[in-house]
Amino acid sequence: MGVLFSRLFSTLFGKGEIRILILGLDNAGKTTLLYKLQLNQVIETVPTIGFNVETVNYNNLQLQVWDLGGQGTIRPYWRCYYPNTNAVIYVIDSTDVDRMDTAKQEMITMLQESDLKGVPLLVFANKQDMPGALSEVQVSQMLGLSLIKNRQWRIVKASAKLGEGISEGLDWLIALLRDS
Repeated sequence: MGVLFSRLFSTLFGKGEIRILILGLDNAGKTTLLYKLQLNQVIETVPTIGFNVETVNYNNLQLQVWDLGGQGTIRPYWRCYYPNTNAVIYVIDSTDVDRMDTAKQEMITMLQESDLKGVPLLVFANKQDMPGALSEVQVSQMLGLSLIKNRQWRIVKASAKLGEGISEGLDWLIALLRDS
């Protein structure tokens, strides 16, 4: 039975791990999301300089999740991590209206990279537990998501701290990857 599952898994996902990048501006909640997935708890984080990478077991799948720093000086180096990526999770701070245009520009730049051609995009409209958080519809409009025609995408309202919305988004992403 184990051999059959291994073969089926290899057929579906190649080497056995699904490579996911978590991207977004600094302070969007990327690292909080990563460790909520990894440890199922919230840990105190500091700004990520460089990256964090963890193997996350989710629904009997192994996800290799890369959380890349989001400071302006680090964002140009995101492209070094694009090859062999199966999916991108883009995390938005739904309370940071002032930087929504910057988040949009960074997302557009990232999606234009040839190494990410056709790679599915999951957008978490994070920090929904905070006062003044924009709705997922508002975030979608501000990011221009409806204009994305060259890949599958979805936006999900979330709170990485509370763990809300994470399963909904990941379940969609995993189902999409299985079907492709």
